[in-house]
Amino acid sequence: MTGTKRATLLLVFCGATTSSLYSGARRMAPPAESAASSSKQTPPLSFEFFKTKVQPIFLKSRAEHARCYGCHILSNRIFRLEPLSPGSTDWSDEQSQRNFQSALEVVVPGDPASSKLLLHPLSPEAGGDPFHSGGRQFASQNDPDWLVIAEWVRGVRTRISESASQSMTRIYVTNSASDTIDVIDPATNKVVQVIRGIELPHGIAFSPDGARIYVSNEAESVLDVVDRKSGEILSKVPLSARPNNLAITKDGSQVLVGIRTQPGVLDVIDTTSLKKVKSIPVDGAVHNVYVTPDGKYAVSGSIENKSVTVIDLDSQQMAWEVKFNRPVRPMAFETNPDGSTRRIFVQLSTFHGFAVVDFAKRAEVARIKLPDQPGGFGIAEARGGVPSHGIGVTPDGKSLWVNSTLSNAVFKYSLPDLKLIGHAALPEVHPLGRAPTGAVPEWIAFTPDSKLVYVSDSAARSVSVIDTQTLQEVARIPVGEVPKRIKTLVLR
Repeated sequence: MTGTKRATLLLVFCGATTSSLYSGARRMAPPAESAASSSKQTPPLSFEFFKTKVQPIFLKSRAEHARCYGCHILSNRIFRLEPLSPGSTDWSDEQSQRNFQSALEVVVPGDPASSKLLLHPLSPEAGGDPFHSGGRQFASQNDPDWLVIAEWVRGVRTRISESASQSMTRIYVTNSASDTIDVIDPATNKVVQVIRGIELPHGIAFSPDGARIYVSNEAESVLDVVDRKSGEILSKVPLSARPNNLAITKDGSQVLVGIRTQPGVLDVIDTTSLKKVKSIPVDGAVHNVYVTPDGKYAVSGSIENKSVTVIDLDSQQMAWEVKFNRPVRPMAFETNPDGSTRRIFVQLSTFHGFAVVDFAKRAEVARIKLPDQPGGFGIAEARGGVPSHGIGVTPDGKSLWVNSTLSNAVFKYSLPDLKLIGHAALPEVHPLGRAPTGAVPEWIAFTPDSKLVYVSDSAARSVSVIDTQTLQEVARIPVGEVPKRIKTLVLR
């Protein structure tokens, strides 16, 4: 293609209004011999794939972006979409065929890297065109929607693509001083959805199919049941009293909500009837509750009673407990090769580190102190009593990550030997006229491949994304007021 023709195509795709230019560009085509050669090498692109997988992307609302549909229904676009019929939310088959034919004019079958449909809305930093009048719709070639279009251009058939497109990971962050929950796409490290209307959201859990989100609502003392796709609240389930964290059983049949008032219970919510069916007594008001990775036990921790209570989920009775000399904060779990629980790592108030509980021995067997350096944080933030908050084991089971308020960092330990590997620094906050203070890290989540760790920076109104190998912050994502609980949803 000559430089003049390439410039003309770029100008038209960006929204040129001259009808003669539009018409001329529409007539451009490769030489017949070249086109014939290409058709022999590349299978025809699938209309069904386009209609069911690609086309919905053009109607999709993206954070801080107008929909593709809004501009591309204009008649002066090379890639032109059919206007929807009044009252319709999707195209008819006939309209979809015209959209399909229009899309074919801006792709090179079998070659996503040469296809304007993929390059034009892609960020320049990711290999896209210098300018797109519709903005940078795709920040990365790892964007799930970009990948779907690329699969179509490569000639992937619908049946194969369905399994790939259903795989999705999202990081959910509850903003504890707000009424919002931010949803992060780890492919782009951007907020792609904001769930609103839950004042003082605390814990969060997901149904096994990912259709529902369960959120403990401190302001109303209810369990909010949320539709994941729309973000709408479907139901409010009354609880015994003000809740803190929650967990869901492995089969998704029950949500266990920790109640923050004495004497301490776990409210059991049936996810079919959406009613509280039981309250299980535990030792002390509940700060956090977890279900062990094998799904056999619930484990609650109490600040007031300085205890960890283990509940047998078959009998829904207390199985055993461990007492500490300090209040209990967050916990993380290490598993044996068969999936059973090997150890619990327990953070404690006023202790800069964590305790190690042997699950089989039902006892504390070690206490690990975090390094003193780096230091100098936590006191000005009035968090000296909670020097370490937020702990997690990577999905591959190879490392333990521990937040430090005093160090303004997150430390990495190898498993199972608990050898200190190093730390990643977290953002500083710069108050006007005062020395920098820390981010006050709260909770930890991981991507399923264990390559990235997400840390909620409650004082910095952000989430830090750390590369687990280099121990470097690779992204910082602005979120809402005082982000705390953070959890990963994986749909396959």
